[in-house]
Amino acid sequence: MRKDSIRRELATSGIDGNRRTLLKASLVAATAAPMVLTPRKTSAQPTPLPPSPPTTPWVEDLPTQITPISPLATLTPAPTLAANTAGGECGRAEHQRYAALCVPGIAGTPLLYQLTAKENPAWLFNGNNPYYPAQPIWGYEGNTPGATTPGPTIHARYGQSVVCRFRNELPQNHTGFGSPEISTHLHNMHTPSESDGYAADFYSATQRGLTLTAPGTFNDHFYPNLYAGFDEFGGTGDPREALGSLFYHDHTEGVTAPNVLKGLFGRYMIFDHLDTGDETTGLKLPSGPYDYPLSFSDKRFDSGGRLTFDELNPEGVLGDKVVVNGKIEPVLRVARRKYRLRLLNVGPSRFYEFVLQNTGGTTVYPYTQIANDGNLLPAPVLNQLRVRLAPAERADIVVDFSRFPLNTTLYLVNQLIQVDTRQPTNAQTPGTRVLKFVVDRNPPAPDLSTVPSLLRPLRDLPTAAQLAALPVRTWVLARNSGMWNVNGQFFDALTPRATISRGSTEIWEFINPDNSWQHPIHVHFEEGRILSKSLNGVNVPLPMNERGRKDVFNVGPLGRMRVLLRFRDFTGKYLMHCHNLTHEDHAMMVRIDVV
Repeated sequence: MRKDSIRRELATSGIDGNRRTLLKASLVAATAAPMVLTPRKTSAQPTPLPPSPPTTPWVEDLPTQITPISPLATLTPAPTLAANTAGGECGRAEHQRYAALCVPGIAGTPLLYQLTAKENPAWLFNGNNPYYPAQPIWGYEGNTPGATTPGPTIHARYGQSVVCRFRNELPQNHTGFGSPEISTHLHNMHTPSESDGYAADFYSATQRGLTLTAPGTFNDHFYPNLYAGFDEFGGTGDPREALGSLFYHDHTEGVTAPNVLKGLFGRYMIFDHLDTGDETTGLKLPSGPYDYPLSFSDKRFDSGGRLTFDELNPEGVLGDKVVVNGKIEPVLRVARRKYRLRLLNVGPSRFYEFVLQNTGGTTVYPYTQIANDGNLLPAPVLNQLRVRLAPAERADIVVDFSRFPLNTTLYLVNQLIQVDTRQPTNAQTPGTRVLKFVVDRNPPAPDLSTVPSLLRPLRDLPTAAQLAALPVRTWVLARNSGMWNVNGQFFDALTPRATISRGSTEIWEFINPDNSWQHPIHVHFEEGRILSKSLNGVNVPLPMNERGRKDVFNVGPLGRMRVLLRFRDFTGKYLMHCHNLTHEDHAMMVRIDVV
């Protein structure tokens, strides 16, 4: 955030005395060395950091299946169309189009969920390893006591709306990095802007962001769970626009990287008539216990085995330990049958290239990729040997464990070398093992799942003449005064850099003029189709797994990418930013207004 924005926030947000003192000190520092500073920053830690302590591999088992959270019968106080500030809700805008959408045949009466951001004081990352003591993390609590990271998984359905209440019970006087305000983004659901988790919509009982009217202890998010384009396609939207593998995470301005690093994220899966979550209907993809989300996060630990981060450094901190579903080097025991593994790179900064190896590291086994980011591909990509994920990218893969004998051990291995937060270098064998699979049982029933030759169709692209007539908006991703920026400007929560008419279609061109970093660019609210990309002025073909719809566009060194985007159904403020979360926190973010 720029210094004038900080001063404006100081004047409007009612910051307490301790935070005011910290803010003044931060402003003094900012005049000497440019960096992103907010009133929610905590003390910086020295860099460079030494390597994390040694870990003990394969000492903790992940659960054999992920059980989704159940909806609640009621919420107290009951949800309201406008913000219930008297009842403790933060001062959000009114829910858009609620009355028109929440009717039978469209989005129905919303199901109710509640997720509470809390501290868990005794999380174990690596079992009883003495180098990694029980320590506090931040996570989400669902219907049972105790915050976890990842938080509870939600299973939703198209045509069935949801109101999800996000409560903030984080400790306001915590120690260490991070800041105890939250603004939760459901990446990349088609939602009204007041429920999108805008960066300056952060809140706690005593703090509020610039784009809220009051602090509060909770915020009710309205997720219509309708396909994009419902104004164009008769109320329920275009089923070709369906999403599948989503995740929710904190998006608080200036501290997204540390807050997510501390554990504030979880998974949200949404199903429909094709991707049904049932192996006997629709596409019959692996489902139930055999539909398994795996989330990967790079973390660094200090000499005492405690999670650490330098949030004031615009380069961030590259984690040297890969945490899978909250654990370092865990074990997943699987049955001899097909599994759908939903891979997610939580970030903040590391890229991955995953392969499935035998114990000797001499054999790499193929699998089938069926989805990229939140979307089923038009057709499966068969016999894949590796998949690369930038921060926030997802890939759903199907692994058939029936081809392995009982008691076979396999490893998911990251072969991508990365030495700083800016970008990876090259793949190298054998790589680093991050997850152990043990094929330890036969399934209790026959495997009825399939991977059909066609998955979800795509809408036809506009003709060449139609594309040539569309407006083109250019975004240059660069560095200035020690901070990251877009078109030479730093993020300002109150100033839109693009104003777009609802219902319009545009071509966005992302340009990375430097050869020293990569930028995984995320556009909130709508999916896009990559039209072309080039490296150092030379066009490169799109791989098969990038020819579907995406919400993260990784723009490589000296890269240029053109993306087709539509803006439909809702209005309000949204974001476009780099999902290398350190780049985002240090100003590589843009406000977009749909009007």
